Amino acid sequence: MQQPLVSILIPFKDTESFINQCLTSIVSQSYENWQVLAVNDGSTDGSRNLVHAFAKNDSRIQLIDNEGNGIIEALRTAYKHSNGQFITRMDSDDIMTPEKLEIMVKSLLEHGKGHLAIGQVRYFSHRGISNGYERYEKWLNALTQTGDNYTEIYKECVIPSPCWMVHREDLDLCGAFTPNLYPEDYDLAFRFYENGLKCIACFKLLHMWRDYDTRTSRTSEHYAQNYFLDIKLRYFLKLDYIPNRPLAVWGAGAKGKEIIKSLQEQNIDFYWVCDNPKKIGKHIYGEEMFHFSKLKSLSNAQSIITVANADAQVHIEKFFSKLNKKPMEDYFFFC
Repeated sequence: MQQPLVSILIPFKDTESFINQCLTSIVSQSYENWQVLAVNDGSTDGSRNLVHAFAKNDSRIQLIDNEGNGIIEALRTAYKHSNGQFITRMDSDDIMTPEKLEIMVKSLLEHGKGHLAIGQVRYFSHRGISNGYERYEKWLNALTQTGDNYTEIYKECVIPSPCWMVHREDLDLCGAFTPNLYPEDYDLAFRFYENGLKCIACFKLLHMWRDYDTRTSRTSEHYAQNYFLDIKLRYFLKLDYIPNRPLAVWGAGAKGKEIIKSLQEQNIDFYWVCDNPKKIGKHIYGEEMFHFSKLKSLSNAQSIITVANADAQVHIEKFFSKLNKKPMEDYFFFC
């Protein structure tokens, strides 16, 4: 039986130092029926020439110039030129493990449409990995191991942008790369969630994620914290918020304040709670701060939690558990 064609979408810009390793890891895949749509997004270094050299030696690799500007336009350009049954995305500075495509294709063939193949990831860097990235990697891989990624989708992006594969029809169902919303990978993860694509659990390391100072997620304004909060609140209000239930926001730090301002702009009523004695009873942005015990008197409330401290989150979960409240129904961690 003919193996399904996999289209690998690779936007790239000024990754001359890394793109050779990236493409070599693809050419070396155990699964061979793939095409690369490598879209040059205005590179000023030698990365375009490197991709051109690969394309001359392997007809499965196509070099395309971006028909617009930026990563979303580059993804649209790549997708427009693709014709694979399965679609995946790759970052031009990362590395695939040798069986990545084979394992993901097998997963999709076994589970069928309506599913999302994902895999374990590992960060690497010439200088070592920060504690923040190490925690994110551990958290993400734990979710991927069970396929329960969506259960914590409001905390952080639960689908690694360069380590998913999906049926073309399912990607189209989710709107593919149509929205102009950043961070684009987080937005797509929410659309996978919105359309009910089930994550296929995976125990195997499939992707090596490179960290360095000039990577886009570190330098672009589109990946600043306020963009992440906007995405979270947008989809919460669309998918999980029930307007006839009271809404509470727990936390008066920077994230909590941003959420409050956004709710005020949208004329959405809420209660604001915290455990900081210096703020309880005071008014911030015209809103009274209540002690979190206020939640006990709110009938059937939904709560957005913006407290980032891990120990505090444990206590908050215990508090809601005693009230017989359920995560992703009654309370949602936005941190």
